[in-house]
Amino acid sequence: MEINVRFLENMRLEAKFDDFTVISDQPIRYKGDGSAPGPFDYFLASSVMCAAHFIRLYCDARDIPTENILISQNNVVDPENRYQQLFKIQVELPADIDEKDRKGIIRAAERCAVKRVIENELAFDVEAVESITQDAQALLTIDPSGDEKTYIEGKDLPLEDTINNMTKLLADLGMKIEVASWRNIVPNVWSLHIRDAASHMCFTNGKGASKESALCSALGEFIERLSCNFFYNDQYFGEEIANADFVHYPQEKWFQPGPNDELPAEILDERTREFYDPEGELRGSHLIDTNSGRVDRGIVSLPFVRHSDRETIYFPSNLIENLYLSNGMSAGNTLAEAKVQCLSEIFERAVKKQIIEDEITLPDVPQDVLNKYPDIVAGINALEEQGYPVLVKDASLGGQFPVMCVTLMNPRTGGVFASFGAHPSFEVALERSLTELLQGRSFEGLNDLPPPTFNSMAVSEPNNYVEHFIDSSGVVSWRFFSAKSDIEFVEWDFASPTNDEEADTLFSILKELDKEAYIMVHEDLGAPVCRILVPGYSEVYPVEDLVWDNTNIALQYREDILNLHRLSDEQLEDLVERLEDSQLDNYMDIITLIGIEFDENTEWGQLTILELKLLIYLALQRHEDAQEYVEMFLQYNDNTPERVLFYRAIEAVLEITLDDELELDDYRYNLGRMYSEEVIEAVIGSVQGTTRFYGLTPTNMQLEGIDRHLKLLDSYKKLHRARAERAAKQ
Repeated sequence: MEINVRFLENMRLEAKFDDFTVISDQPIRYKGDGSAPGPFDYFLASSVMCAAHFIRLYCDARDIPTENILISQNNVVDPENRYQQLFKIQVELPADIDEKDRKGIIRAAERCAVKRVIENELAFDVEAVESITQDAQALLTIDPSGDEKTYIEGKDLPLEDTINNMTKLLADLGMKIEVASWRNIVPNVWSLHIRDAASHMCFTNGKGASKESALCSALGEFIERLSCNFFYNDQYFGEEIANADFVHYPQEKWFQPGPNDELPAEILDERTREFYDPEGELRGSHLIDTNSGRVDRGIVSLPFVRHSDRETIYFPSNLIENLYLSNGMSAGNTLAEAKVQCLSEIFERAVKKQIIEDEITLPDVPQDVLNKYPDIVAGINALEEQGYPVLVKDASLGGQFPVMCVTLMNPRTGGVFASFGAHPSFEVALERSLTELLQGRSFEGLNDLPPPTFNSMAVSEPNNYVEHFIDSSGVVSWRFFSAKSDIEFVEWDFASPTNDEEADTLFSILKELDKEAYIMVHEDLGAPVCRILVPGYSEVYPVEDLVWDNTNIALQYREDILNLHRLSDEQLEDLVERLEDSQLDNYMDIITLIGIEFDENTEWGQLTILELKLLIYLALQRHEDAQEYVEMFLQYNDNTPERVLFYRAIEAVLEITLDDELELDDYRYNLGRMYSEEVIEAVIGSVQGTTRFYGLTPTNMQLEGIDRHLKLLDSYKKLHRARAERAAKQ
């Protein structure tokens, strides 16, 4: 994790990381002001807080209450060497905790990451550099510059060359990649989480049978998501980008809807129009770009090549963002390698959806077949030894598709997790199923898996598939676990000597299904990346979302909400009426509604439509409406304790204000004692109209003060500049 430090007045320091700011100071005896803990104090606190975190994980998994568990740490200093210290952590446990759990809690504390890092010969490397913001490889733990070369199936270059090429590409873009975490809880299964050190919203996960293959996976996914703009889905790009010559790519085109808001004739083709607009309800305004909000420019559309005849078809960017998420995008050492990965991913998710929704019982892979892959068996056996039964299933549906499945059961919680993987090679598909199963997971993380169900409606519900797509946390049918399979096992193999041939094989499967593929190739950042859409097969969300749940609803509210503090009463009345008439979920957060990434630790970051309506009603002095909403807020909320306290005070003051027999002055003194003078002053001001939108820092369409979103835009501007420079040279 990158932590940036700034010098403040006197001895104070400011450290910024993620969305947090930490201030340190020195005691007065050391010429500081004593206004904050010192750096070493934070270090001491981190170890015992980390131990407490692991104790909580242990207790939560076993329904052990933590309120009566006390944890204390003292650092015992060697009198002859003050840098030689013993950290003594003591845990006081209630008498009703049995001996087994007492030992388990102490073992959990021993797993503290701070403790383990310190004990593992912590090293420091201090250096002077020309630019802190560059050098993409500076934070990676693998040095791929040696002479050793590692080849794996499906890759057209050695892993070492792939890592070098990708990190150089990212460095050239001015992005610094840091590894946030590694996981290797069973043999031959590695995963990691990487992110842009300057904008942590840009992150990916990688998985593989080795450290190097997992890093390749994470870097490849990072580059594919940069190239396809996935990190910036549904986000407002700001006025500078919105007014630029192009918003997404230099080759984009803008088309105007017809006079009655008809779809432009220049977009889509006959096949896709029938699919995306089966009822004739789709209008041009539904496809306006969320990122720029440029209604005047029309519908921004991207060129995709129709695979069957190589014709260029323009797809609205809005349509892609609303329906496909990250499905069907991949980077590779070569374009053919990227296509194989893209198509494999599409088959994996489509077949997974079919199996889960249709409650298909898959055949087990015979042990003699599994034994051909000893590294995979070693990982499975390690899970079994930890008490997690594992089922290895053939998901090819009788040899039709290159898909495998590894399913884990957790007897501790009754939860299950079905992980799927795909590739023309049986072995690679099986390996991907296993590594996907444990990607980014600890053994504690396996306690969060949902139990299976016989409720077919819960399994086939559209949002269940979305959950499976995002992190495989959706529900699986109990029928999946029947010993009687619906399909015979097939030891299939779609592998060919080259990726070009394998891509042709995968395209031929789509042709047999009467599915058309549309391909957009991205090489503007320096690596071959492709995105493949297969209408009617690779969507994540249903097509009706284009009409009924389109993300460009943000355009109706974004400017007003960002300028909230500047709106007149008439404009506020209009805004709240539109929100009331919209039938939007009151508990939708404003981040999602308008596509602005506020810091989640702020009032803006926690703000929901319900709370926004409440604050507007207070500003308009519509007290009865405000009272109705404050009751709803207090009944169902997950806001911060400080914010909840503010609204409890609002509720009390509104009760007094709306009761003709009560006088606020009679309660003012004790209200101040109950809620603090600072809070009650803000509450009374809010109810009387002298304070508006308490807690919400004023901002504007220039996103003033919204550092988290501005960091994301800085990241996107690096891509935008690279694309503009490349286009200028062509």
